[in-house]
Amino acid sequence: MIPEQMEAFLRKALPKQTWHNRLHREGPLAFMEFRINDVDRLNRLGIQPDKLGPHLVVCMWDERDDLEVGGYLVVDNLAMGRPAMGGIRMLPTVTPAVIFNLARGMTLKNAAADLPYGGGKAGIVAPDRDISDEEHRAIVRRFAHLIRRYRSIYLPGPDVGTNDEDMGLIAIENGIDSALSKPVDMGGNRIDELGAAAGGVVIAIDALLEQMPRLKALPQFSNMIVPARAAMTVLIQGFGAVGAHVAEMLHQLDPAPRVVGISDAHGYLYREEGLPVKDLLRLRDEHGLVTFRYFQENLLDKRSPRPETKFANAPNDLLREDAFCFVPAAPVARYLDVEPGRASMTVDRMGHWSMIVEGANTYSPDPKRRAARLRMERIVYWQRGVVIATDFLVNSGGVIFAAQEHLIKTPAHLRFPREILGDARAVERWLRQHRAELAELAAQRLEAGLRQREEVIRRNMQELVDFLVGDPDMLPLEAAEQISITRITQRERFRPIRHIMEPLTLIGPEMSIRQAAQLLVDDPNEMLGVVKDGQLLGVVTDWDITHAIARNLTDTLPVMDIMSRDVITVGPDATIPEVLQLLESHEITAMPVVEHGSVVGVISSHMLARKTLARLLQG
Repeated sequence: MIPEQMEAFLRKALPKQTWHNRLHREGPLAFMEFRINDVDRLNRLGIQPDKLGPHLVVCMWDERDDLEVGGYLVVDNLAMGRPAMGGIRMLPTVTPAVIFNLARGMTLKNAAADLPYGGGKAGIVAPDRDISDEEHRAIVRRFAHLIRRYRSIYLPGPDVGTNDEDMGLIAIENGIDSALSKPVDMGGNRIDELGAAAGGVVIAIDALLEQMPRLKALPQFSNMIVPARAAMTVLIQGFGAVGAHVAEMLHQLDPAPRVVGISDAHGYLYREEGLPVKDLLRLRDEHGLVTFRYFQENLLDKRSPRPETKFANAPNDLLREDAFCFVPAAPVARYLDVEPGRASMTVDRMGHWSMIVEGANTYSPDPKRRAARLRMERIVYWQRGVVIATDFLVNSGGVIFAAQEHLIKTPAHLRFPREILGDARAVERWLRQHRAELAELAAQRLEAGLRQREEVIRRNMQELVDFLVGDPDMLPLEAAEQISITRITQRERFRPIRHIMEPLTLIGPEMSIRQAAQLLVDDPNEMLGVVKDGQLLGVVTDWDITHAIARNLTDTLPVMDIMSRDVITVGPDATIPEVLQLLESHEITAMPVVEHGSVVGVISSHMLARKTLARLLQG
């Protein structure tokens, strides 16, 4: 049944008429879908459509009354390619607006990673209580049935509240290629276990350190001293899955920078000479949270050999300490703000830093949050001289690793047979039988992920500095967005129109003008194709009908008497610029798409405006 908090939200947001018109059922599964042109309904859900998306928003739930299962799917943008890729978040506080913000982040992250996938995200509305592992797995399996309907345009991975094992459950229900970041015995790349996102943050820190001398051309960085890596100091907010891996990977570099401060939910630790990273990682493995435990074991006794280590039970006060690099890796929406009470710290109380490399997901397309972010950057970047590497430029290691599970295809003989889907024991037997081959496949995907992560994130840091040095008035967030949008529009330019075209209504040459006119009234695609024996003879448009009326022709005449015979056509593999050039040079608004002599669709300027980023291409 629909989760109580989800139903309360939707009943309040959407009028009864929307429930009546949009609710679609497939057995016990219920769906309400909204597209980018449903502006009013999307606004009611807290989503403001823009030139990028969303492509599709779905509210969905399982109506069986034995378990509360429901949530949201947002496919934001598919310009980089299909399907969209993004994780499943499972929290009681999930809303359509939250999922849309995360999906937009995935659009920009996948573009920044130069991956041929759009951006999407899903959210499970978790029960607002403690649930058992068994109930968690049951909810994930049921949610897999809900998103199965959208498997051609959405590929899930793990996010807050879900993990690699959950992706394995989805694969058991929907197929081995239906989820990303699966366990290794399914050929997966195990994002969390491998620290894929954290590795990207570490690469970004190292690459940005190399690029920072170029920033001295800007007045706010003119007096900046760029240290050697061994002399660099680092603060890490959030010693969790990402933050702890960042600390571990930094510690393994040669030479290694000094991790001087960390925080978790219990407090923060700071030591100017560097914290004992190995000891902190051991504590995390044993106890989860480390700061207070370290205080108890090493600092509570005044005879401690390390009295210079500072502990405070206010985690956000870590942001008052000094370091060359600050890494926000805690699950908070904002770490800095101009106004008090809206972030971990206000900019007037922050420590002295020179770079911020964002390990947490902080980006939001919400106009108010984006405006607040830019206000923060005007002070932190322009006045304080701190360069900021936005989250989707640096923590894309996870999606790069996950993408390899789709880029490097699973061989047909390793895919689960249809008859064992949903049968966990049968799938386990299948996996045991193919263990060696799947392990080899996982190794290939891991190697490809490591190689692409290094290349992409180093390039992102170079392009970030290129933009900032090239335009002193540009803020880091604007530069990061420009990097992603540039990649999206470049991919859009070369996208074949077969992904955009729509069906063309075909008629015979003997159809009357009256019948053709009625079809044009009902058809949104501006023309009809006239065919005989599969061959295109001509097209009939509104202009042809109008011209016939002006000549006082009877409407019972066949369309062959009025159709346009000199037809401009295009192939389905033509690119958007090629189509635009044909439309403009021939002064037409639409033309048939023909492949091997047969009409396969129609493309028009209206479609290009509605389905592509044409406005961005012109800019």
